[in-house]
Amino acid sequence: MAILVFVEIADGIVKKSSLEAVSYGAELASNTSGPVTALVLGSVSEDKLEAVGKSGAEKILLVEDERLNQPLVSAYATAIAQAFEKSDSKTLILAKSALSDIVAAKVAVKTGAGIVTNVSSLPDLSNGFHVQRSIYTGKAFENVSVKSEKKVLGIRKNVVQIKEDGSSSVIEKLAVDFSDKDFTTNIEKTEKAEGDILLTEAEIVVSGGRGLKGPENWGMIEELAKELGAATGCSKPVSDMEWRPHHEHVGQTGVKVSPNLYIAIGISGAIQHLAGVNSSKVLVAINKDPDAPFFKAADYGIVGDAFEVVPKLTEAVKALKN
Repeated sequence: MAILVFVEIADGIVKKSSLEAVSYGAELASNTSGPVTALVLGSVSEDKLEAVGKSGAEKILLVEDERLNQPLVSAYATAIAQAFEKSDSKTLILAKSALSDIVAAKVAVKTGAGIVTNVSSLPDLSNGFHVQRSIYTGKAFENVSVKSEKKVLGIRKNVVQIKEDGSSSVIEKLAVDFSDKDFTTNIEKTEKAEGDILLTEAEIVVSGGRGLKGPENWGMIEELAKELGAATGCSKPVSDMEWRPHHEHVGQTGVKVSPNLYIAIGISGAIQHLAGVNSSKVLVAINKDPDAPFFKAADYGIVGDAFEVVPKLTEAVKALKN
């Protein structure tokens, strides 16, 4: 069963979540004996695609068109649907993102494929094609049977580890027949969140809540984040009070993150915040209130005053690095 994986590019770099999707495809292929092909859209330097091969793709289909350097939903859906057909693939895999969630649905309609989003594990192929998906903001799982010949799977982050033992991929140019309708939209300006590390791509996130008492105390959050090579986040009340910019708001109505490590400092743990972090691999809570709800969800917890704990934690990190 041939597998096609859509690889998203951001600022000329392959997104980590897409490398996870390629590795997911490689694991699925090991059970089906099918080749894994990656699809890349736009103008991308070939040396930037080396990691795609290491992650498990045997071949890369490259649609070189400068217009695709912008994430245009209609054009992306057309390109992916045609690649899906031309590659004779039966399964299309996309890493979950704001862009791919919309594109996946359009591709499913164009190709008559069954679609499952928020996929949280590899399919069970013992009796058909059954796949598990996360529902209710990660608090429950649903098992879905896909009976269509073609299948589209939207993969949650951190479902599989990224492979690094693959070989170089063969790069093949692919021509796509676009229509004028595919480019009726044009992105004139993009305003990006500030910071060296974006929340959505961060391996580690350090977040603060109202327990920090005011914006003037955020220096210790930023210092810890710097030492850990982490992005900074905050709870909704903090962004509402304008202690921190709104693009740092983590939660159900803010940014949903899936880092390997999420450290919540002075955050009580309202259900709306937990909904935005529950796909993190490890959750750490630091709070002086032993009854804070976050402790029930956390893998590790420290009951203590953040103003005493965080500086000591930062010094410990510095010591380990040295």
